[in-house]
Amino acid sequence: MPSPSQLEDELFPSTPGKFKIDRSHTMNRQFHRCFASTSTMFLWALFLIAMTASYLSFQSFVDSGSRYFSASWGGIQWEKQVRNSAQIHRSGGMSVLVTGAAGFVGTHVSVALKKRGDGVVGLDNFNSYYDPSLKKARRNLLKGHGIFIVEGDLNDNKLLDKLFDTVAFTHVMHLAAQAGVRYAMENPGSYVHSNIAGLVTLLEVCKSANPQPSIVWASSSSVYGLNDKVPFSESDRTDQPASLYAATKKAGEEITHTYNHIYGLSITGLRFFTVYGPWGRPDMAYFSFTRNILQGKPITVYRGKNHVDLARDFTYIDDIVKGCLGSLDTSGKSTGSGGKKRGPAPYRIFNLGNTSPVTVPTLVNILERHLKMKAKRNVVEMPGNGDVPFTHANISLARTQLGYKPTTDLQTGLKKFVRDFCFPIQMENPGREKESWANQKQTEIHSLLGETQKRVLLCQHYFSSVKEKGFLLGHYNSICLVLKSAAS
Repeated sequence: MPSPSQLEDELFPSTPGKFKIDRSHTMNRQFHRCFASTSTMFLWALFLIAMTASYLSFQSFVDSGSRYFSASWGGIQWEKQVRNSAQIHRSGGMSVLVTGAAGFVGTHVSVALKKRGDGVVGLDNFNSYYDPSLKKARRNLLKGHGIFIVEGDLNDNKLLDKLFDTVAFTHVMHLAAQAGVRYAMENPGSYVHSNIAGLVTLLEVCKSANPQPSIVWASSSSVYGLNDKVPFSESDRTDQPASLYAATKKAGEEITHTYNHIYGLSITGLRFFTVYGPWGRPDMAYFSFTRNILQGKPITVYRGKNHVDLARDFTYIDDIVKGCLGSLDTSGKSTGSGGKKRGPAPYRIFNLGNTSPVTVPTLVNILERHLKMKAKRNVVEMPGNGDVPFTHANISLARTQLGYKPTTDLQTGLKKFVRDFCFPIQMENPGREKESWANQKQTEIHSLLGETQKRVLLCQHYFSSVKEKGFLLGHYNSICLVLKSAAS
């Protein structure tokens, strides 16, 4: 039995205000409390992780759903349109992805391919380098031919992957690019984005496709740069570019050669020489000259050193289209599969020009004759903005291997351009009926014109109504009504 003093010690601690505690029981309670607390925290952590995962999964679902409904591509209906547009309607035909399809050359090439029975799907980002209404008008024209254009950027690899998942393209006609020599001084980044990064994105998708498509793409005569040996031949040196635009196109030739060598992609590069014609680019000299002459505004004519006139190898759009189709038809097959090369594949570069350089003052003279108006010329020295004094194509290689033979001289080509510029008609009505119809309407409107003032009025009305009716889609009757009211 414990003594009274021991009982007293247990009941009354020696330190006033404190109680004596059994430490072994306390430690056990703390251990159980700690363990219970840790288990609870662990369960809460698992719960929070599960909730976070659920939220992220739901957010991903919402985002994907949002993209599905808001994106300009994707979905069952979109895939159906792409497949229908890519359908081949001739024996031995091809299914072609045309980038830059709403552009000048892209529109004409797409129509030519579709007319002969090939499948065509277009891709264009409808940028604002020049008035997008012109590209939208071209899109409407292509739609009339059963050609579907996907609106999207060349650097969107998910979009490109989706296109190749939807259609097994046999060929790619790569015409999308940031064009223009002088604009590079204002927005150099756009050239790198489109002409280099965009090209690499496209090549990456093509090299991984199974089967790999054959590729034809637009280089440029600008790659000849400061070369003074004429005419320009494909074997001439191209290491002295005079502009950033030219440098990006030269880089494109080196990049495409690399993908041909490593991945077995069949690649053909086309060096275009000053393409002109109906539905052309408004930033080109022949286009802006025509517009300004009709509006009575002065035009700026550049002149080279020592008062030498600038000269260009102007090439009509129909001849360029023939060269593009010839390149597609003779491109050969890519030899890679799933990004791996199985053997050597064709790699080619061709000049597509007219071989008959014409000075810029001569160009203006021809326009004056067709427009029946004199130009107000402002002749100035050529600034150091990247332009070169002359271009002249040697097309012997293209003639031999592609059967390329340009048939339209500048006099004839500008006559067709002026007719379609002033009296626009649909491209889907080709042949003699179109020629006869256009000539008849031209004669009727000229009979209403008599005076320069009335012609200026026509031009002003034409351009004021352009946004409402679609660029270059003016209506003959409305123009005649304006002229008749002006003449009365």
